[in-house]
Amino acid sequence: MIKKYDSNFKLIWHFLKGSLPFFVLSLISAGMVSFMDMVNPKIVSFTVDSVIGDAPSVLSSPAASLVDMAGGLETLKAQPLIIALAVACVGILAALFRYAFRLSNAAGAETFVRRMRDELFIHIMGLPYVWHGENSTGDIIQRCTSDVQTVKRFVSEQLVQLIRTVILIAMALYFMAGINVTVMLGAAAFIPIIVCYSMIFHSRIGTAFRKVDTEEGKLSSIVQENLTGVRVVRAFGREVYEQERFEKQNAYYTGFWIHLMRLMSAFWSSADILTGMQNLTVLFLGTRACLNGTLTTGSLIALISYNLMLIWPVRMLGRVITEMSKAGISIDRIRYIMNSEPEKDREGALEPPMDRDIIFDHVSYSYEGGTGEALHDISLTIPAGTTLGILGGTGSGKSTLMYLLERLYTLPPEKGRIMIGDADIADISKGYLRRNIGMVLQEPYLFSRTLSENIGIAVDRPGMDQVRKAARLASIDDAIETFTAGYETAVGERGVTLSGGQKQRTAIAQMLIRKSPVMVFDDSLSAVDTETDMKIRHAIREVSGQSTVILIAHRITTLMNADRIIVLDKGRIREQGTHDELLLQNGLYRKIYDLQTAGLTDAG
Repeated sequence: MIKKYDSNFKLIWHFLKGSLPFFVLSLISAGMVSFMDMVNPKIVSFTVDSVIGDAPSVLSSPAASLVDMAGGLETLKAQPLIIALAVACVGILAALFRYAFRLSNAAGAETFVRRMRDELFIHIMGLPYVWHGENSTGDIIQRCTSDVQTVKRFVSEQLVQLIRTVILIAMALYFMAGINVTVMLGAAAFIPIIVCYSMIFHSRIGTAFRKVDTEEGKLSSIVQENLTGVRVVRAFGREVYEQERFEKQNAYYTGFWIHLMRLMSAFWSSADILTGMQNLTVLFLGTRACLNGTLTTGSLIALISYNLMLIWPVRMLGRVITEMSKAGISIDRIRYIMNSEPEKDREGALEPPMDRDIIFDHVSYSYEGGTGEALHDISLTIPAGTTLGILGGTGSGKSTLMYLLERLYTLPPEKGRIMIGDADIADISKGYLRRNIGMVLQEPYLFSRTLSENIGIAVDRPGMDQVRKAARLASIDDAIETFTAGYETAVGERGVTLSGGQKQRTAIAQMLIRKSPVMVFDDSLSAVDTETDMKIRHAIREVSGQSTVILIAHRITTLMNADRIIVLDKGRIREQGTHDELLLQNGLYRKIYDLQTAGLTDAG
């Protein structure tokens, strides 16, 4: 059972493994920086009141010991350079701790985001084929890029800043209380006001950011679809339509960003007013205390310095609270992926011989949300080493049948069984099953690599002899040799630099190089001419040997030499037999045959 992350905290804690020591070190360094920042105002206060002025020294025991080590108050009055050196030493220590903070925080952030990216990629690669059909590629990419960066900023900047801010506020109030409690209380009174005020904006900003994130995913999907389908857009002259569609979504997305920025502007402007009032309060109370003789000039300077140090952390506290709403949305979106159930084998998964009969036993299948059955009560046996041809129109269930065979779709137990020999495919290891069933999909996908890399992608360390042999069998070798770079020709994304027929033949070569016990050709000869179709079918018969071959096609000439042919219609087997037997039945197969041969006669 997959481990479920039922809270954002659990997911963040999981991703923090390996980077937590860096963040702990960064927090210790941040605490030391805050402490060093608090020391200098004390030195300034002591210098103004007791070194320059004549006020009695009021220092803590550790500070008094340091003054005695420097030669006492009189020595400091005679040699003020010692105080300057003390300030410089404090500054140097603060710089060193600040360097340690930034270095450890950066190391922790990059370690954290690397683990997050790795686990997301691995998890997504293990999710079912159906899941990928239900979630758009653009949205998945947006979750793995923009949302990952948002979470990274939250952990490495906002969360660390939150802890650092709390430490700094506590230190500042402590040092202020040691000078004058009344002034400290005046400054502290604004902290809950700012925090409560930030909480009011928290939910509104969170809702607005969720909408912005969703609309960004839709915008990314439009861009991704148009970039990968640019040839289709150009071929049908749909540039203006797609441009208007993009501009409409972009305007919609921009509108939500403007709304979010209005909320953020209102928040920050109001915060400016509150911090200004806090400054005035501290200045008023401190000045009055000075006039009453209860506060020295040096102490007032220290209080103002501490309050200035307090203002930015308090504002950062409000900012972190509002930013946490954004991070919460991004973590939720990543958690959706991590909580999605990956494909998994049953306990004790089998790896049986695959050169056995394939049996479909009363198989029915319905798509989730569909109005009817894609397949209905399919019972079929494909003897090992034979060739089965499958003919049917669009939506007849041809591809669904093969996706079930490869467990790309999961067949519910109550909807029948698919067997290979004596083994139910549900009990077979999915990795082993797919390694032994070679499939050329209806829409072949080629990667942005060289032709030789694309052909050899299905096997480990393929030699060029293997690649060339597979290419010859797929009748793509001659075409490759005409390219300037030959087999080192770079293929564009999704194979856009190749024709439809060349892509199909390259995909066929990918499968033939594996020599799988079961070979499935899912309408993978539709884009090649009749002569090439015949050459490839002859090559398949030569290379298949004892392999079981399943040919799915709309063209009867592709199927006519199969040992057995079935005709699918609306998810049911309507006819089955050899080519000659089906012609004699005068059914759907004969009708399609007559239409196709009539077309060839007319063309002649």
